[in-house]
Formats: sequence, structure tokens, C-alpha cells
Amino acid sequence: MMKVAPAVVVLGQNSVSIARKMMHVLPGARLYGLAGRTSGVDVSFSNFGETLRELFAAGTPLIGICAAGILIRTLAPLISDKRQEPPVLAVAEDGSAVVPLLGGLSGVNDLARRIAEVLGVNPAITTTGDIRFRTALLSPPAGYHLANPDDAKTFISDLLAGAQVKLEGTAPWLSNSQLPIDAQGELTIKVTERLVNSPANCLVYHPKTVAIAITHPSITLASVQQLLTDAELAPASVAGIFAPLTIAASPAIQAMADAFGVTTRFFNQNQCESAQAMTLTATGSSGKLIATTADIAIAIAPEPIDPSTIGQARGKLAIIGTGPGAAQWMSPEVKEILQSATDLVGYKTYLDLVGSLADGKQRHESDNREEIARATMALDLAATGKYVAVVSSGDPGIYAMAAAVLEVLDRYPKPEWDSIEIHVAPGISAMQAAAAAVGAPLGHDFCAISLSDILKPWSIIEQRIAAAAQADFAIAFYNPVSKERTWQLAATRDILLRYRTPETPVVLGKNLGRPGQTVKVISLDQLTPDVADMRTVIIVGSSQTRIIKRSDGSIVVYTPRRYAK
Repeated sequence: MMKVAPAVVVLGQNSVSIARKMMHVLPGARLYGLAGRTSGVDVSFSNFGETLRELFAAGTPLIGICAAGILIRTLAPLISDKRQEPPVLAVAEDGSAVVPLLGGLSGVNDLARRIAEVLGVNPAITTTGDIRFRTALLSPPAGYHLANPDDAKTFISDLLAGAQVKLEGTAPWLSNSQLPIDAQGELTIKVTERLVNSPANCLVYHPKTVAIAITHPSITLASVQQLLTDAELAPASVAGIFAPLTIAASPAIQAMADAFGVTTRFFNQNQCESAQAMTLTATGSSGKLIATTADIAIAIAPEPIDPSTIGQARGKLAIIGTGPGAAQWMSPEVKEILQSATDLVGYKTYLDLVGSLADGKQRHESDNREEIARATMALDLAATGKYVAVVSSGDPGIYAMAAAVLEVLDRYPKPEWDSIEIHVAPGISAMQAAAAAVGAPLGHDFCAISLSDILKPWSIIEQRIAAAAQADFAIAFYNPVSKERTWQLAATRDILLRYRTPETPVVLGKNLGRPGQTVKVISLDQLTPDVADMRTVIIVGSSQTRIIKRSDGSIVVYTPRRYAK
């Protein structure tokens, strides 16, 4: 099974629709497209070879919608250890062929079958064992781990030569295959949670049937490992770490799950009161308790455990900034969060900016002024185990939702919010985008002031304008004019004119990164309410800000780094 989401790589726009179709069965997959030839992709690249080799070296499964030959030639210098290589597949541009190339030990054939099914074709699988026995012994399905892959090559060769195999233990994927199963077979496949020493003619698969529950964050990994050893249980059979929601934020819990390579799942107080109760809930009515102490319990289920169906995940809340609007201004981190999130919360206009990254997500729209209610809803959703992304435009920490969420967390705390993992992902701010569009008006000391008096009185705003102007900052003004609030911009201009000349450069950036974008430069004495609205960010230069008129008719505005008195 893949532990890393795949990268789907396309070289032309005609391949994008096929890629998106495939990605419906590839959770977390990202679409990489060649710059200048593709649009609407998650990641643009200019160097095909470097991009593929970097992804391959990082262990990322690769699906190239291109000729198989170009993938082989590109990755050939890196191919050395088949045990470490990720799956690599080639898909025809029209979706008529799916060809697994590398990663036989990493589930490439299963991945090929999934993609081929959604495309309505047969995968071009050439692995002899898969074809003859209708199963992949080297890459077992989810819920099983091959303990001795070094013995598999000879084992499969003997099978192909006509040897019979004895099956010990229960595994439907094996018993329902076309393996030559015989109770007297000279080869053995053993399915067991127990630690066993196996001869070369025996393959051992550990089913993910062991549940470990802990009720105190002070429990150490060593103590859990010792209990497993005493019970002669294989660590590879551990399916998940289960714990009360009250200790979900403990780093020790996640560290233990990472050590076993499994997920963590949590129970609220009403669901389970003890470690023993949690393991028996995880393993079902037929589960068998193996070991227990005051704060640890281990139990075995009769079949592999799917942790995603038990308890809840630790909730995640990411507060993200999409940038002003253009997709190319959205950071890779933000795109990754949007792909992984289950729920999106935000003002409808901002959610629409996310585009196709919102596909398949639960949208929770609200009015732009309902920030406290929106933050509360997002926290409540995350507390149920959801991965929630609160979407802001620009940067979420600049006049946006990051402060609103943290304010709610601080002023109206709920115990269930303590378990949530909270992360703020930055974005390009409107003032940065406006500044870049004309040069570097924020090239020296600057500040930002919102002219909205909804959350602070005008008396405070005018004090800050005067102080910033007197200190000779370049100033970025947010929320300059609304339908109900027009006079403040004229008042701001009048305050600034006490400390600035009428010719001071002013940058007006409207609908940045969106349809209808305009960026123009005027003088301070031309700054009137009719030149701006709530979609406009205004940058007023300092006394040092200069204008350069280029020979092509364009205007550049910058504030020198050296201050001239």
C-alpha cells in the first residue's frame, strides 16, 4: 500500500482531463503540469527530468501521462534498489493504456488496476506471479505485512516451477486467489500476529489485527514494546494506537504511532473509560484481550482492523491564505492543505477562489462579517475529527481569519478544542501583490492600517494614520471604502497631507489576481472616495518614495532602502 500520495505528471493540456478523472481514485494526488503548455494544474514545472527525479528520489509514486520510454530514460540513473523504489506507471494520453513500470514491491500493479478500472481499460500487467496466481505476494493488500521479503523471490520461483503451497492462518486474499494451495504442499504461507522464525520455504504475513490502547501520555514506547515482546506479538501487526481524546495533543501519542507506522484514533469520555474497553471496542465483539496494565491494553481482532472506522482522528484546523486571487500566487503548502482537508470554511467569494481544489470537500459558506461565528464553527468541526481549512484571501494573519480563530480560542474556550492541531499557512498579501505590480513602494519601513471602523473606533484609526504619517512610513491601507462608509478615505487624505506633499505617489490595486485587475498610480491630492472600494488596497508612499517613467510608457514606483534626510 502507498503511504505517500502520488504525483500525476502531464506534458500537455489534452492530458489534464484524463489526469483529473484518474485522481478521483487517488486520494491526495497532485497534478504536475509543464509550464507554458498546461493550465489548471496543482504544480507547474519547467524541467521534466529534474522534477521527476526529485519526486522519485523522495519516494513519491509517479503516474506519467506520456510515453513509457520517456519515463524509463528519465529515471534510469536512479534505479538501483527495487525494495525502495516507489510505483511508476505510464498512462496513454487518451487513457487507452495503463502500464506499470516500477515498484512491484510497492503496490504498482494494484495501483494500475485502480487507474485502469476508472478509465475502463485492462492494465498491462506483466508480472508472471500476478498473472498466473491473480495475487501479488510481494505487495500484499492493506491490512497485511510481508515479514520476510528476502525469501519471496525464490519462493515465487518455486511456485512458478510447480510447487504446491500450504496455507496456515486466514487471509481471504490468499485463499480466494489461484495459488496452488495444498495441505501437503512443500511451501508454506503463514498468516499470524505472532513473532515466528521462518525457513526459506515459508512466507510470513502479519495481519494488522493488534490494537494498542493507552490512557496516559507518560506511557513510553519501550513499555509498550516490552508488552508486545512478552506476548510474542509482531510489531508489524499493530493496526493503530487508541487513546482518550483528552490526551490527543500529547506528542508522545503521535511519536508512538509513528514508531509503529500506524494512525492514532481517539475516543471521547462517553465512549470508553478504560484502555481495556478501548481495545475491545477496536477489535470487536470477538476480540481477545492479550495484555493489560493500569494504563495500557493490547487486544487481537479476528481480522485486520480498519482504524478509520473506529473512534475519531485528531482534528486539524488549518487557517490558510490563498493569496490575492491568482492561482499561481497560492503556495504549495496551501494547495497541499486544500487537497487533504475534508471541510472548507469561509466567505463564499474566497471559497470560489480555491477552484478545483474544493472538489469533493464539504463547503461551509458564511457572510464576510460573520467571522466569530465562522471561527467557532470551524473549531467545532475540527473537534469532531475533521480536517478543516479556514480559507482567507491574501495572508490569513493580516486582517483575516487567523486572528479571529485564535480570538475565539482565547475568549470562548471549550475543553474539546484542546485536542485540535492548529496551523496557520501564510499567503501573499494584497499589499505585497499591489507593491510588486508597480515596483517596490514598500522597499523601506512601512505599516498597514485598516480604515474599517467596525472593530475599532475612528478616533483610534486617525491617531494611527497621523502617527504613521509623522513617522514617515509608507502606508498600506486596507478596507478603504464601503457602500456605507465613504468619508473616511477623504479624511485620511487630509491627515496625510499635513505630513506629505500633494505629489506623493499613491498606488491603487483593485481585484488583484482576479478578473478585472487594475493597478494605477495617482498623486495624494487625487485620492478621493470614488477611486476605491473594499476590493482595493491603497499604498501611500513616504517622503522618499519615487516614480520612474520608463521609455515604454510604464511607471515604476519604489521607496529607496537608504533614507535621505
